[in-house]
Amino acid sequence: MASSSHNTPEEVEDFDQYFDNYCNQYFDQTFEELALTSAVQEDTRKKRKKRVHIERNREEGDVRLWNDYFSDTPTYPQNIFRRRFRMNKPLFMRIVDRFSNEVEFFRQKKDALGRLSLSPLQKCTAAIRVLAYGTAADAVDEYIRIGETTTRSCVEHFVDGIINLFGNEYLRRPTPADLQRLLEVGEFRGFPGMIGSIDCMHWEWKNCPTAWKGQYSRGSGKPTIVLEAVASYDLWIWHAFFGPPGTLNDINVLDRSPVFDDIIQGQAPQVTFSVNGRDYHLGYYLTDGIYPKWATFIQSISMPQGPKAVLFAQHQEAVRKDVERAFGVLQARFGIVKNPALFWDKAKIGKIMRACIILHNMIVEDERAGYAHFNVSEFEHGEETGSSHVDLDYSTDMPTNIANMMGVRTRIRDRQMHQQLKHDLVEHLWSKFGRGEDNN
Repeated sequence: MASSSHNTPEEVEDFDQYFDNYCNQYFDQTFEELALTSAVQEDTRKKRKKRVHIERNREEGDVRLWNDYFSDTPTYPQNIFRRRFRMNKPLFMRIVDRFSNEVEFFRQKKDALGRLSLSPLQKCTAAIRVLAYGTAADAVDEYIRIGETTTRSCVEHFVDGIINLFGNEYLRRPTPADLQRLLEVGEFRGFPGMIGSIDCMHWEWKNCPTAWKGQYSRGSGKPTIVLEAVASYDLWIWHAFFGPPGTLNDINVLDRSPVFDDIIQGQAPQVTFSVNGRDYHLGYYLTDGIYPKWATFIQSISMPQGPKAVLFAQHQEAVRKDVERAFGVLQARFGIVKNPALFWDKAKIGKIMRACIILHNMIVEDERAGYAHFNVSEFEHGEETGSSHVDLDYSTDMPTNIANMMGVRTRIRDRQMHQQLKHDLVEHLWSKFGRGEDNN
């Protein structure tokens, strides 16, 4: 038995009309909801991206800064300027003058309304304050009238400018004249052939990426970056190698360091000095006990036996403190180096360290007379009676090959030469300081 149903044309037409009305209503409602949501999101995005303009009256900040430090009758005297800017006023004005003439960012310009931009003094002062005190970027806003993002930009351009304009002069290898002075000072202090002391310093990296923390952390568990430096008696830093991770010790850093590259490549001036009647032709650095026993390193005696060894240990450990003093002065002078680094980019951290070292050397040159603990004028202006000298006729343009380079490398790492030089230095110090004098 079969059954069938039949819909009349009127019923089919009513259903189609109902379905069309339902679909249109649903789509209209959905479209309205999407449009409303999009409008709300757009308004929120616009509100979030909109920057609040703060009229800082930068001209007033420039006038205040000028009257406080740079006018003919400044509010604050020279000693306070030196403490707050970490350098004397003529040196700071020399930097500002070079920047305003040679770095586009620091040139004062006018905007479309004819209003002057921030002055070079404001920008350089903001950068120096951040480097000197290690404060946040907006800490100088109330006084200098400069915003946080602009301050960060000033620091980055200031660091780049210091490296580009002054790096070749103030972070250079010793010239023959520099070497001769260092050798004379070393001989005056009882170490003929000494050209400085070498050591490493760690700079904590607070915002080290999580993926790198295991590579850069040791000991305290905080990530650090290593600086290897060579410093002389006046705290001038002659060599700076920055960037190895904090897990490396001084020996591992030395393996990566270019400290002896100029000697290996035949580009260093020839040095000659005499100790205890023997001639030597490689200068050396004073180090602590972790460094290897090479001909270019002289360590102290850990457990000295006898008056000669005790005297040598006392003098070596006293003279080796030059690099430790240099680290201490660098950190005291630039708080950004003493405090944990807040930058994420390691390249920017490296530029900051390099710029601080260059500024440190500029200040040392400007104030060198106050850093030496002894009077070196006796041999700087007198007759040359010492045995240490630089061969000015030695050519550093000779072509190098792998055989010569390996030969020099072998001489640098000669342990037998190290033992002989150390023995001769012990005898030399005893003959110079140990007879009839108090060794304490």
